[in-house]
Amino acid sequence: MFRLDEECFEEPFRFSRTAMRRFAESRKAHVVIAESDGTLAGFAILHVEGRVGYVVTLDVAEGFRRHGLAARLMQTMEQQAIDAECAVVGLHVFVGNAGAIRFYEHAGYKRVGDVPGFYGEGLNAWVYRKKLAAA
Repeated sequence: MFRLDEECFEEPFRFSRTAMRRFAESRKAHVVIAESDGTLAGFAILHVEGRVGYVVTLDVAEGFRRHGLAARLMQTMEQQAIDAECAVVGLHVFVGNAGAIRFYEHAGYKRVGDVPGFYGEGLNAWVYRKKLAAA
């Protein structure tokens, strides 16, 4: 997972090996993994805190992009959030990541705020949330 995160994100947007392990192994974590012929095609990590789910990361390997895998990973995470009785799922996205912004907005996420310096000095994030229908 760490290697795929390195492939998907440049610094400072990627996680360290220690942080990735901490997020994935947390009691609050729900990890969704997609494989193809033994190859890690993508993964997502959702943390659940009470009735709120938080998308920690969503990573899809280059060769598996533009085939709907990210959408399936998000749908699976959202279902896990519903199963955990979450009412909402939130996430942060870099304000300059137009592709991710389009993806999340298309998936029904609404921009609700911003966090200056979330990824480091001058690297701001938008805050997105989605209410879950079955919660």
